[in-house]
Amino acid sequence: MKSDMEELMPRLLPLESCDTEEYNSNEPPRNPQEYLRQVQREASLCPDVVVAQIDPKKLKKKQSVNVSITGCLAAPQGFSPSLKWQQQQVSKFSEVRQSVNKHRQHWKSQFLDDNVVMPKTEDEDGWKRFCLGENVCLDIQLKEEEDKVNPGLDYVKTGFPPFLSIVSKLNQSTISAVLEYLINWFEERDFVPQLGRWLYALLACLEKPLLPEAHSLIRQLARRCSAVRANLESKDDDRLSALNLMICIVAR
Repeated sequence: MKSDMEELMPRLLPLESCDTEEYNSNEPPRNPQEYLRQVQREASLCPDVVVAQIDPKKLKKKQSVNVSITGCLAAPQGFSPSLKWQQQQVSKFSEVRQSVNKHRQHWKSQFLDDNVVMPKTEDEDGWKRFCLGENVCLDIQLKEEEDKVNPGLDYVKTGFPPFLSIVSKLNQSTISAVLEYLINWFEERDFVPQLGRWLYALLACLEKPLLPEAHSLIRQLARRCSAVRANLESKDDDRLSALNLMICIVAR
């Protein structure tokens, strides 16, 4: 019963010749030798090559990543965006992702200003200050008089925006780490514009297929956004559009 395929493969467990009258393949094996003979016999009945039957029509459908957002609180009446708005935001986000991926190498080669010193990947507090600024991290409320005296931007205090020249230099592990730092910060604090800009940029820089850790992080983000949205008192709240955007990106 030797086949061509069997000739090319060395026998790891050679079997001694047996008397077919003493061995009945319809009965359970009585010892290791009979078990190996039964396995060998079953293997000899299997074809050497198996072809899977694939329906080509199923492959033509547009494939996407679907993330379950179970645990999200439903939007209060009138706080949920329209389907058209969601589709527009998803389309725009997709374009941003493609643009970032296309021009990543170009922006990665650009030199940063001397005042831009990115923290190490494991420096959680450093990244929070870098992205959100000392004013937000230290909960410093600036007075209007101080804003008029110092009209210039101090990125150390206000946080560095997610410039392409910055985010393009981050590898996937750093992107996931910073995303986790900011989401953890958001779990205990309120939503601020600096946070929204960085979350959007980091989500746009995530590469597919998403790692399990990334799936968990963005689900956590959607749940937190839905919880903050559920506590908004007015549809005119400036945070509503940004919160809906984060939930929409994760869900779609």
